[in-house]
Amino acid sequence: MDLASKMNKQLDLLKPSSILKFDADVSQIPDIIKLTLGEPDFNTPEHVKTAGEESIANNQSHYTASAGKIELRKAAANFLSSKYSANFDPETQIVTTVGATGAIYSSITAVINPGDEVLIPIPIFPLYIPIAILNGAKPVFIDTSKDGFQLTSEKLTKAFEEHPNAKALIMNYPTNPTGVTYTRSELEALVAIIKQHEIFVISDEIYSELTYGDKHVSLGELLPEQTLLITGVSKSHAMTGWRIGFVAGPAPVIQKIGMVNQFTVTSATTNAQDAAIEALKNGMDDGLEMKKEYQKRRDFLKAGLEKAGFPVISPDGAFYIFAKIPAQFDQDSFAFGMQLAKEAKVAVIPGAAFPAGEGYLRLSYAASMENLEEAVKRIQHFVDSHK
Repeated sequence: MDLASKMNKQLDLLKPSSILKFDADVSQIPDIIKLTLGEPDFNTPEHVKTAGEESIANNQSHYTASAGKIELRKAAANFLSSKYSANFDPETQIVTTVGATGAIYSSITAVINPGDEVLIPIPIFPLYIPIAILNGAKPVFIDTSKDGFQLTSEKLTKAFEEHPNAKALIMNYPTNPTGVTYTRSELEALVAIIKQHEIFVISDEIYSELTYGDKHVSLGELLPEQTLLITGVSKSHAMTGWRIGFVAGPAPVIQKIGMVNQFTVTSATTNAQDAAIEALKNGMDDGLEMKKEYQKRRDFLKAGLEKAGFPVISPDGAFYIFAKIPAQFDQDSFAFGMQLAKEAKVAVIPGAAFPAGEGYLRLSYAASMENLEEAVKRIQHFVDSHK
């Protein structure tokens, strides 16, 4: 009996995550310094942990509303309004999800019909692509590698001319893997074009609290009638394992997204919701202290990489540097990344793990300054030994 041959054929179009596989492979190397995965190295703030513990002690172990506790949705609405002037009704325009990943899955599933086209600026975190494919969508890539890794008005206009019936546009900023983000004027230029088209904008702004120049500007403010704003507490409050995210947008659309969320997870974990309430109500600026440390690390790592011969476009957000492999090395990014791991004992993510990322490396500076200092020494020695 060959049951495997009778499974969802869309799965045959997918490949396992090359990011996770490469990380697993290099993690076996003794004394490796890992600058691979995108997870804060800080602990969840104490007051947030206490709230989670008290929730358990108080027997908060039952289902909540599928959209999440109303107190949590109110806290999320206040956070988005206070921080980014993005105003949403917590009763009808916000759904609590299992991490931002859950928000991405539910949003794409709710808006996509088989055969729909989804515009995706690249390089970008690959997650959106398999979810779109699983729903029968056709990803349409917009290569930004020659535009400073930003989606330009010209590229967006051309994409609409060539794909006038596209159903959705994916935006992720500050961007994983490049750390590039957008100013208000840059976003306004894109919004002027988007408004001319009947298209959903799925805007993943999970790194919004980690911007190092201008204040983050949300498409939830600039384009609320078309935007599905995705965020959460994973990066802002070092709560990746608590798995609490949100999607906010127009009420009729959110109602449908809430149905997908309900049918896939019922509701997010109750004590994690209580911890997130504390994070958003009494720890609104918890991420700012982490951001100061990230910025120091970014500046140090950027300077060290440039000294070693890696051209870098300065990242203005998140905690990644997307560095170009020096010209003296002629192998592809996976081969280079493995050589760096084996010889220098520094683990990074090859750029080819991201569409249009070949020739680059992604380095996460969500690591201690001690590890970054040692990593820079090792990288410099590695480069010097191959001249």
